[in-house]
Amino acid sequence: FNASLEIYIFSEVYIMNPYEDLANAIIIQAVEDYREALSRLVKYPYSKLALSQKHEVECFFHTGWFCILTKLDPDVLIKKLHAEVER
Repeated sequence: FNASLEIYIFSEVYIMNPYEDLANAIIIQAVEDYREALSRLVKYPYSKLALSQKHEVECFFHTGWFCILTKLDPDVLIKKLHAEVER
Protein backbone atom coordinates (compact mmCIF):
# COMPACT_ATOMS: atom_id res chain seq x y z
CA PHE A 1 0.00 0.00 0.00
CA ASN A 2 1.36 3.39 -0.96
CA ALA A 3 1.30 5.77 2.03
CA SER A 4 1.45 8.92 -0.13
CA LEU A 5 -1.59 7.74 -2.10
CA GLU A 6 -3.50 7.19 1.13
CA ILE A 7 -2.72 10.74 2.27
CA TYR A 8 -3.78 12.15 -1.09
CA ILE A 9 -7.08 10.26 -1.05
CA PHE A 10 -7.72 11.27 2.56
CA SER A 11 -6.97 14.91 1.72
CA GLU A 12 -9.29 14.82 -1.28
CA VAL A 13 -12.15 13.39 0.77
CA TYR A 14 -11.50 15.88 3.55
CA ILE A 15 -11.61 18.82 1.13
CA MET A 16 -14.88 17.69 -0.48
CA ASN A 17 -16.82 17.05 2.75
CA PRO A 18 -17.26 20.72 3.70
CA TYR A 19 -18.73 21.45 0.26
CA GLU A 20 -21.09 18.50 0.51
CA ASP A 21 -22.02 19.57 4.03
CA LEU A 22 -22.79 23.08 2.78
CA ALA A 23 -24.88 21.74 -0.11
CA ASN A 24 -26.81 19.51 2.29
CA ALA A 25 -27.36 22.39 4.72
CA ILE A 26 -28.77 24.56 1.91
CA ILE A 27 -31.20 21.83 0.87
CA ILE A 28 -32.22 21.09 4.46
CA GLN A 29 -32.92 24.78 5.11
CA ALA A 30 -35.06 25.00 1.97
CA VAL A 31 -37.01 21.90 3.03
CA GLU A 32 -37.56 23.35 6.52
CA ASP A 33 -38.72 26.66 5.01
CA TYR A 34 -41.11 24.79 2.71
CA ARG A 35 -42.52 22.71 5.58
CA GLU A 36 -43.02 25.88 7.61
CA ALA A 37 -44.85 27.58 4.73
CA LEU A 38 -47.09 24.56 4.15
CA SER A 39 -47.90 24.28 7.86
CA ARG A 40 -48.75 27.97 8.02
CA LEU A 41 -51.00 27.59 4.96
CA VAL A 42 -52.94 24.81 6.67
CA LYS A 43 -53.83 27.26 9.46
CA TYR A 44 -54.00 30.41 7.34
CA PRO A 45 -54.74 29.45 3.71
CA TYR A 46 -54.58 33.05 2.46
CA SER A 47 -51.38 34.09 4.23
CA LYS A 48 -49.46 36.20 1.74
CA LEU A 49 -46.20 35.52 3.59
CA ALA A 50 -46.70 31.75 3.53
CA LEU A 51 -47.81 31.74 -0.11
CA SER A 52 -44.79 33.83 -1.05
CA GLN A 53 -42.40 31.60 0.88
CA LYS A 54 -43.91 28.46 -0.67
CA HIS A 55 -43.60 29.91 -4.17
CA GLU A 56 -40.02 31.08 -3.54
CA VAL A 57 -38.89 27.64 -2.34
CA GLU A 58 -40.69 25.86 -5.18
CA CYS A 59 -38.86 28.12 -7.63
CA PHE A 60 -35.56 27.26 -5.92
CA PHE A 61 -36.37 23.54 -6.14
CA HIS A 62 -36.67 23.89 -9.92
CA THR A 63 -33.43 25.79 -10.52
CA GLY A 64 -30.19 24.56 -11.98
CA TRP A 65 -28.54 25.48 -8.67
CA PHE A 66 -30.75 22.94 -6.86
CA CYS A 67 -29.74 20.28 -9.41
CA ILE A 68 -26.08 21.05 -8.78
CA LEU A 69 -26.53 20.70 -5.03
CA THR A 70 -28.49 17.45 -5.04
CA LYS A 71 -29.72 14.57 -7.16
CA LEU A 72 -33.22 14.78 -5.63
CA ASP A 73 -36.14 15.09 -8.03
CA PRO A 74 -37.80 18.40 -7.05
CA ASP A 75 -41.33 17.27 -7.95
CA VAL A 76 -41.02 14.09 -5.89
CA LEU A 77 -39.62 16.11 -2.98
CA ILE A 78 -42.52 18.59 -3.16
CA LYS A 79 -45.09 15.75 -3.25
CA LYS A 80 -43.48 14.07 -0.23
CA LEU A 81 -43.44 17.32 1.73
CA HIS A 82 -47.13 17.94 0.93
CA ALA A 83 -47.99 14.39 2.05
CA GLU A 84 -46.01 14.93 5.25
CA VAL A 85 -47.94 18.09 6.15
CA GLU A 86 -51.31 16.54 5.28
CA ARG A 87 -50.87 13.79 7.90
